[in-house]
Amino acid sequence: MTAAYLGRRLLTIVYTLLVVSLLVFGMTQLLPADAAVTLLGASATPQSLAQVRAQLGLDQPAWLQYWHWLSGIAAGDFGRSMRTGQDVAAMMFPALGRSLLLALLALVLMLAVAIPLGIVAALHRGRAMDLVVAMVSYIGISVPEFVTATVVALLFADFLGWLPATGYVPVTESIGGWLAHMVLPTLTVSMILVAHVSRMVRSEMVDVLASDYVRAAHLKGLSPRRVVLHHALRNALLPTITIVALDVGYLLGGIIVVEEIFAIPGIGRALIVAVQNRDLPAIQAGVLIIAATYALANFLADLAYAWLDRRIQYA
Repeated sequence: MTAAYLGRRLLTIVYTLLVVSLLVFGMTQLLPADAAVTLLGASATPQSLAQVRAQLGLDQPAWLQYWHWLSGIAAGDFGRSMRTGQDVAAMMFPALGRSLLLALLALVLMLAVAIPLGIVAALHRGRAMDLVVAMVSYIGISVPEFVTATVVALLFADFLGWLPATGYVPVTESIGGWLAHMVLPTLTVSMILVAHVSRMVRSEMVDVLASDYVRAAHLKGLSPRRVVLHHALRNALLPTITIVALDVGYLLGGIIVVEEIFAIPGIGRALIVAVQNRDLPAIQAGVLIIAATYALANFLADLAYAWLDRRIQYA
């Protein structure tokens, strides 16, 4: 992997984020509500509304508003919330951190469950274990997040009383309390991811186990365990990296329902509040941060490809 390739990929990320910034800014301009009316209320006088619009720069042309916003972001200034007056970066990045912690827990649990399930299903292709894994995967894909979250909360919180149903405790206050409140949302999200990844691992393992180099490894007298873990699995995981990278985007932007149900103050929930209050700087910053994280995850997936398979060369 050359420095020129890395430079081009980084430039692609920058270009992508520029396009995303233009799109999100344009969409926020099309929102039907007036930010000044949202702040002051419908009974505000025309003079006060005009004053607020001037303070917020809403009376300027759209292209000039976009330029001021983009240049501010380039300097690390994401603006101030129209709802609270707080610095948007101080709102969104801690929320992103909480979502990333949830995503990390969900990914770790998913990989610990999905990869063994996929391997077992591939080794028992067409038999009962393969059918069981397939059934679990189809159920996980088919059931919506809010249904899974509701069932998990009713079972472990209400019926068994083992864990709290909702709420959030910062990890800096109590690691035990934080873990207790994160178990149910992590379990909910992981069940969905396991369904995707286990089927991918199973499919790729079936193809790899039928390849010539795996048969050659068996003929050399290597143990079945070594053949599966050291020869087959390494190549079977390559397409899985793509799925995991795509799941990062889902984890940050698609678990809004999970964060809302379990009252986790993540970036998805922060975006809901921002949209409800037409908090334009918070909406724009939140979407841009999610897009940047998603682009970075795909970039890291490319690096992982090259690390796992030395035959892959990025010119």
